[in-house]
Amino acid sequence: MNTKPTSHTVRAYADELTALSDELARMGGLCERQVADCIAAVVRRDPALASAVVEGDHQVDAMETAIERRVIRILALRQPMASDLRASISAYRISGDLERVGDLAKNIAHRTHELNKSEPLDLTRSVERMGKLVVANLHRCLNAFSTGSADECLAVCNGDEEVDEHYNSLFRELLSFMIEDPTTITACAHLLFVAKNLERIGDHTTNIAEMIHYQLTGSEWRRELPHDPTSMA
Repeated sequence: MNTKPTSHTVRAYADELTALSDELARMGGLCERQVADCIAAVVRRDPALASAVVEGDHQVDAMETAIERRVIRILALRQPMASDLRASISAYRISGDLERVGDLAKNIAHRTHELNKSEPLDLTRSVERMGKLVVANLHRCLNAFSTGSADECLAVCNGDEEVDEHYNSLFRELLSFMIEDPTTITACAHLLFVAKNLERIGDHTTNIAEMIHYQLTGSEWRRELPHDPTSMA
């Protein structure tokens, strides 16, 4: 009995892997837009844009589900090995991190409605700067996926330290604001949640970069987590 794959089977398998990669890239692009829009909604105090981000999270969830099903199908029917197996497993895990990015963007968008109940704070601009850095890192990470650049993945991982530094600085500034002027406590608390969600998006971006690096090289890259000033340790 001849068990050698036919050219048609090989092409079909290659098409499935390509479709998986394309779908993951589309999901990444949507998540990047969600993050950029939720930050813009906070800065511009735009409730309509915030609501659009919240609604857009349904599409992110649907795309994660579709990618998971596609990966399961490939694993069950194609039994991939080596780089193909890494690509399938990486896609599954990356889609999970992207789904969390979408959730965090939605959480930030929800804060817009609460922040609009208070007077604008100057520190909103600091949140905007942190947000732009997070979006830039996410964009760089997704570009590394598209171009297959392992070096770019490492640059994204190392660049997360700057996001953490922004968060730590902003955390201290917001605490000082609340101590000096108790009337700002509610608004500052909401901005703290926004900043923390942005910091978490940065962590998920690093996770994605690590998985892309693993997919490309077969080796893992890990860094030590920085101290979180909000922790009790």
